Amino acid sequence: MEDIIYGKNPIIEALEAGHEINKMLLLEGSRDRNLQKIIEAARSKKILLQFVERKMLDKIAEGENHQGVIAYISPYEYYEVDALIQIARDKGEPPFLIICDEITDPHNLGSIIRTANAVGAHGVIIPKRRSAAINQTVVKTSCGAVEYVPVARVTNITQTIKALQKEGVWIVGTDMGAPVYHEANLTGSIGIVVGNEGDGISRLVKESCDFMISLPMMGAVSSLNASVACGVVMYEVVRQRNINGK
Repeated sequence: MEDIIYGKNPIIEALEAGHEINKMLLLEGSRDRNLQKIIEAARSKKILLQFVERKMLDKIAEGENHQGVIAYISPYEYYEVDALIQIARDKGEPPFLIICDEITDPHNLGSIIRTANAVGAHGVIIPKRRSAAINQTVVKTSCGAVEYVPVARVTNITQTIKALQKEGVWIVGTDMGAPVYHEANLTGSIGIVVGNEGDGISRLVKESCDFMISLPMMGAVSSLNASVACGVVMYEVVRQRNINGK
């Protein structure tokens, strides 16, 4: 079964990353320079091109902003967790992983993957159930970063955390009342757990964490968007690694 992605930037990233694209639909008669670049790149890779009317693109994209191009791609191939650890080892770096506990909003997942790419994280881990999967919304929200950030999909987050701990990865979650995030030691091998948009980290996952941290909330709103909170912690990891040279 094929998936679709749409929008100029996600498709350019897919082309550059060598993602297998089976067919591409383009707006007929368009003189957009970026679309012309996509056409040239697709032809060089011998990708089947079909030029269609805008109403057909609108129908396939279900009203989303396709920017005149839709690509049919092979389904996303998830990684094994061991592969994420190996990627870090191959780079000579301590593992830096993001663990998503039931992130159901694909926009949040896409944003987390985009930031994970920006900070140089070695991968993102999601559960098979009660979670957004890699789809066109995730791809577009990530601005194509999903092509560069390995994503592992696991049956049980708690068991995965225990396996990572055996590999020497410290697992940190967020919880109100815990020490403030910048006071914690986030150097070395680290796995950041980001919880569900509404309920936060589940009880079993929270109990499996090595320690918890909190983000100070000084306004009337008691919590942050999951991807925003995760982004703050990810950049704190980067800051501490740069200071400590790790």
